[in-house]
Amino acid sequence: MNLKNLHSVHFLGIGGIGMSALARWFNHVGIKVSGYDRTPSPLTDALVAEGMEIVFEDTLENIPSRIRYDKVHTLVIWTPAMPKDSIQLNFFQNNGYSIKKRAAVLGMITADLPTIAVAGTHGKTTTSSMVAHLLKSGGKNIAAFLGGLTQNYNSNLILHDEESGDATVVVEADEFDRSFLHLHPNVAVVTSADPDHLDIYGDDAQMMDGFRAFIDLIAADGSLYIHAKAFQKLGAPKSKTVTVKQYGINIGEIQAKNIVAGAAAFTFDYVSGDTEIKGLEMFMPGFHNVENALPAITVALDYGIEQEAVREGLASYKGVKRRFEIWVQEKDRVFIDDYAHHPEEIRAFLSSVKAMYPDKKLTAIFQPHLFTRTRDFAAGFSESLSIADEVVLLEIYPARELPIEGVNATMLLDGITSAKKSLQSKEGLMDYLKAAKPEVLVTIGAGDIDRLVLPIALWMKSL
Repeated sequence: MNLKNLHSVHFLGIGGIGMSALARWFNHVGIKVSGYDRTPSPLTDALVAEGMEIVFEDTLENIPSRIRYDKVHTLVIWTPAMPKDSIQLNFFQNNGYSIKKRAAVLGMITADLPTIAVAGTHGKTTTSSMVAHLLKSGGKNIAAFLGGLTQNYNSNLILHDEESGDATVVVEADEFDRSFLHLHPNVAVVTSADPDHLDIYGDDAQMMDGFRAFIDLIAADGSLYIHAKAFQKLGAPKSKTVTVKQYGINIGEIQAKNIVAGAAAFTFDYVSGDTEIKGLEMFMPGFHNVENALPAITVALDYGIEQEAVREGLASYKGVKRRFEIWVQEKDRVFIDDYAHHPEEIRAFLSSVKAMYPDKKLTAIFQPHLFTRTRDFAAGFSESLSIADEVVLLEIYPARELPIEGVNATMLLDGITSAKKSLQSKEGLMDYLKAAKPEVLVTIGAGDIDRLVLPIALWMKSL
């Protein structure tokens, strides 16, 4: 399909963070955009304000007539998170429309442009946005399709300057449903390779095979920046001509050393061979974010950005919405929100918060995401959450799944060793917090727990 011949693009699941970036791209280049999503959100509100047509009822009547009567000039982009019995999805599938996944369309858009693809079971959103910011702030012409709303640009899409010649594309490479296998990276970053999405892959071994297939897509003269622990699992690409650089905290060829965890910022030294940049300051806290910065810094240096520009770019990086987002930071109360939804992400997040506030009680509110993920990693969730002094669980956010008998948030409670633990309803959470008066409070999860963040922040600011 030639994208230049399109009149309309229709999205199924347009409110997703990655899908909405694509929607913004097509809207920017002048193609009519419409879409369906399950529920309204601030993101869908923003898309509507930008001129896109969005509906929240899955009916044929809600498909614009120009799309129903002109399949030749219409592209349908869908997410595998759509239910199989979706009325709109089945209509498009059964009536000969061109239907593609987000990653396939990204491949089409960026086929002729040099591409940096950032993959990993966790860390890819922060890392890809760091790569994009360091390159852009360093003067490079880049376009970026990101999996989160960057605080620097207030968007999940960074548009390149078409008049400045060819751009470099930075894209978040999603392992879900093997979507990243549609991409054609010249440079790839792999932040982590931990078991996840076992409902898709079946087992850990098949998931690792998926990551190996991804790194084998790197162009022959390309580069791979990979966390040392992920390299131990995946090994090198088949192509012997791909440059491979491993990174980590005190591990790999590229290292972060002398890390100091401050309440507002982390400082560290970047060391890679003969290159050493001392006293880098990053205002997005977290040991895991220090690790995420390592490949971003290396990519920037390899793209010719001067060290001082890298230092300034890192210091000006504001992070991504819902990634270690500090909402309240007062002497007697702190509130931080994070998207973590995998045991390893939670471990990294809570360990960093503990290091920042070692003498304060840490209360964690966690909403599990997906029945299958909760079932498959129950022991890991309980262990990671136990880093907190108090754990408050909300019920599982089902997303695309139907309930599984015997799988619920309560099954995590027994394994949590924190001094205090409980299951609360979303409706009763504010009353519970007002009685508990937490010192350091964090909300964790990838579901609709984000709807609680603003009310909690406003309450804590008012104390």
